[in-house]
Parts: sequence; structure tokens; C-alpha cells
Amino acid sequence: MSTTADADLREIAQAVAAETRSYLTTITEVASGANPDASLPLLLLAVSDVLAAGARLGATTDVVPSERFEPDLGPDPDVEPLRANLANVFEGIDEYAAVVDPLLGVDVQPASVSGDLVAIAGALAQGLRHYETGGVLEALWWWQFSYLSDWGERASSVLRTLQTMLAHLRLDVEDDVAAEAEYDALQP
Repeated sequence: MSTTADADLREIAQAVAAETRSYLTTITEVASGANPDASLPLLLLAVSDVLAAGARLGATTDVVPSERFEPDLGPDPDVEPLRANLANVFEGIDEYAAVVDPLLGVDVQPASVSGDLVAIAGALAQGLRHYETGGVLEALWWWQFSYLSDWGERASSVLRTLQTMLAHLRLDVEDDVAAEAEYDALQP
């Protein structure tokens, strides 16, 4: 690999690692329930940011690690408590309909905001584990593969769902409240 290509890949890995840390921090904070009024905006930003990092991975030529098999980093972290806490945060609005494959048809399947957020977290965390142990190419390979095969699609679906939730929250108002706000806005 050329020095320029190596430097470019390291830069991408560093950026994805930073976005991964930020995403993991945000969903952990939201799952704690400490600031429920900020949950949707924070998640909207976190998912958007990680999708931007994923788009960079998707636009990058396939990353091929030097080893054929992924090094064993020990057991995967237990993300079930995080999923359960997020499910509590989204109680009553956690489930949504996700399009299976928009190119192949209009089939939908049930999905959940909490499940998707945690699946994304698990994939990102796995790459981060490789990155933090010095396996930059392995981390990039994992992030790129999992983005293209799973978390990119989940993040796109859950982002749309979060944006729709926020839109309903802010735009669904009673007619008299909307009329009063309109009147107030027009007054000098």
C-alpha cells in the first residue's frame, strides 16, 4: 500500500473512531433517561453523523485486512441492558415498519428504534475494539463491511423514523393552538 493510501485510510479510521465514540456516548446518555426532552434531537444528530462517516466508508475502495480471519477480541459486550433502557425511553413508539429492500419491492418488516440503535452500536463498537488494539485495517474492514451489510441500512431507516417522530412532536398541534400561534406571529 502506498504511503498516501495508508495515510488516507488512517485518517478515515480516526474519523470513524471519533464518530463511533460520540454515537456510543449519545445513545448511552439517552438510554439513561437523564434528559428526555433532548433525546430525539440528540439521536437525530448522532445517527446523522454516524451515517456521514458510513457514507465515507461506502465511498472508499474495499478495505482488505492483512489477516484472513478476524482476531479474537474476547466476548462481545452485553448490549441487552442498553436495548432495554432505550426500549423504555421509546415505550409506545419503539416499533416501526421498515422497507426490506427498496430496490426489490415494497415489502416491509417490523423494526424497533431501540433494536436498530443498539445493532448499530454493536457493529460500531466491534470496529472500535479493533481500532483501539492497533488493528486499523481490521477496524476499517469491519466498519465498512457492517455498514454495507447491516448498520447503514438500519441507520437510514431509524434516522427517517426519528425525524418523523420529531416532526409529529413539533407539528401535530390542535387547530386552535396553530391559529393562535399564527395570530401571535403576525402581530407587530
